[in-house]
Amino acid sequence: MKKAVETLTREEAAAELAFLAEQIALNDIAYHQKDAPLISDADYDALKRRNDAIEERFPDLRRSDSPSLKVGAATADGFEKVVHTVPMLSLGNLFSEEDVFDFMAKIRRFLGLPDNAEIEMVAEPKIDGLSFSAVYEDGHLTVAATRGDGAVGENITANLKTIKDLPNPLNEISENLFDAPVHHIEVRGEVYMSKTDFLALNQMQATAGKKTFANPRNAAAGSLRQLDAAITATRPLKLFAYAVGAVDVEPWQTHAAFLEKLKSWGFPVNPLIRVCKNEAEMLSFYRDMIERRSSLDYDIDGVVYKVNRLDLQRRLGFIARSPRWAVAHKFPAQQAVTRLKRIRIQVGRTGALTPVADLEPVNVGGVLVSHATLHNADELVRKDIREGDTVVIQRAGDVIPQVVRVLTDKRPTGAIPFVFPDACPACGARAVREGDDAVIYCTGSLTCPAQVVEGLKHFVSKNALDIEGLGEKNIELFYRLGWLCSSKDIFSLEKNHAFDILQLEGWGQKSASNLFEAIARVAAGTDLDRFIYALGIREVGEATARVLAHHFGTWAAFETAMKKENARDQLLEIESVGPVMADYIADFFAEPHNQALLQELCSAVVVRPFISDTGRSLPLAGKTIVFTGTLTEMTRAEAKALALAAGAKVASSVSAKTSFVVAGAAAGSKLKTAENLNIPVVSEADFHQMLDSTQKTSYDDKKTYRKTI
Repeated sequence: MKKAVETLTREEAAAELAFLAEQIALNDIAYHQKDAPLISDADYDALKRRNDAIEERFPDLRRSDSPSLKVGAATADGFEKVVHTVPMLSLGNLFSEEDVFDFMAKIRRFLGLPDNAEIEMVAEPKIDGLSFSAVYEDGHLTVAATRGDGAVGENITANLKTIKDLPNPLNEISENLFDAPVHHIEVRGEVYMSKTDFLALNQMQATAGKKTFANPRNAAAGSLRQLDAAITATRPLKLFAYAVGAVDVEPWQTHAAFLEKLKSWGFPVNPLIRVCKNEAEMLSFYRDMIERRSSLDYDIDGVVYKVNRLDLQRRLGFIARSPRWAVAHKFPAQQAVTRLKRIRIQVGRTGALTPVADLEPVNVGGVLVSHATLHNADELVRKDIREGDTVVIQRAGDVIPQVVRVLTDKRPTGAIPFVFPDACPACGARAVREGDDAVIYCTGSLTCPAQVVEGLKHFVSKNALDIEGLGEKNIELFYRLGWLCSSKDIFSLEKNHAFDILQLEGWGQKSASNLFEAIARVAAGTDLDRFIYALGIREVGEATARVLAHHFGTWAAFETAMKKENARDQLLEIESVGPVMADYIADFFAEPHNQALLQELCSAVVVRPFISDTGRSLPLAGKTIVFTGTLTEMTRAEAKALALAAGAKVASSVSAKTSFVVAGAAAGSKLKTAENLNIPVVSEADFHQMLDSTQKTSYDDKKTYRKTI
């Protein structure tokens, strides 16, 4: 049975966070990269809410690959990559009127404002389409990209240019309308397809005997992300602009003024956008959008609220994956009824056994759903889900669909409770719970074919070693043929099976050569963080792999540290590495089989030292700071956010590991402790001076806008 968050043990919480990270990641790829969502928005949001609630109760258990730290998904093959100068972050979600009041209260607390302070907000319909970024130089479009994973998107310049709504060149860009001309600007918005155009396109596709689209969002995304821009040009795409990314000057003072400027440049801006003075007006707009939703000729899935004043936006800043000054207020989940045909068990890379419902396909909120997660054995019992049942399916959050409840009055005669297997369906090994863990795991480990195959898929995946040509089907085939039994076999594939591969159907000299060249490129050099992530250590996602790579710097240093008796203690000194994660990492390196595998891998692959994205150290990188006393120029929350952005760690107490203490007015015992330990003490003004370099941006001769942090 799925327990309430407040009753979870630490072990249960860690296990569920691992499950949620895996499920949400799978759905992110399906939605953002493949334009083929597996679940509804409501279901996805439910998963995210559960993840956030557990992390709030157990903050030290937050995983490095936590959904709360990630945006979108990696770019798909076939597109050039575009690095976003300013990351395209996603928004946090609100689901109730109470959430709206809480959101506004947090803004006031962060800014140190009275509880009744009026903060003007801009409310906008949340368009259900595909986000884009369009960079203009002196009014002319130079490059356009998708959101991608927030840091890197796909180059869709030629495709975006085919959309008639897009102005190119911009109107009046060179005129000094705001006392400062804008030479370089990145405009962001959403590409969509109207409901009318969607129905006409599907009718045309069906008449031509071609595949139809599930909903307007998928049709828009699939049309925009065509490798051949000529195909995009035939599709009835539209867009709304609503945000700015990198810009050389920002003469407007409010978001509303920027939207007016967008209109003057020729961009379509949603006419329903409204400036709200308080929570009552925000909620009035939200209710109005719910009522008008069905009558609009485009899909919306909620409302976006943004702080109007740009100076307040800058003060509020960002958290890991979203701005503090903007949020999405999502509409209620949409549901549908269908029949559950079969319950099957999937075996994941870590050995987790996950029950999955195979459904009679049903359209839920515009998405065709044929599978739904059943989470774990306890969930099956709690909801009494049986094969043959008529069930209510819900989509929330644009990712994994879920079974909400069973319509027991429609249960067929003879339907029996599902018996969760006590053996792995892939290898027959015992399936057991670890302590109070909600998840049941296969004990077969290295002998379980499902785990081995999933581990190989992970090892070569895009965010790991990224070996092109070794997709899921080829991994499964080569494993069945006995050519790939572990990750080390990849690097001897050409030597041992070059001739064999050429005999396979669909393989020729060119495809085989491309594969071997891709393997050789990885062997010649791969990044440390990618290599660590590729190993598939339990709990170690992309973010943790980067943290470990940044901390140790080289593979040799990391491996040496992990061979020491105090390996676990060294890991616990790293920010964001908790006890559970430290145990998994230390246990991985202590396993003799893993030690042998790592030795063979490191003889086949050159692992490059870690280099940060900026190629330089942040001004406070490696520093541990403690704040004490009352700050006068900013709130404590603002100061902490700035310190973290500059690479520092912020501690709550002074110790020998403290680098320096920032002392404000009426500093207390922490100041005395620092003096006793001879820890440097600096003023608030000194702290601001240290941060100066993190607040600056530059615009160089190559017209490349850079943001320091």
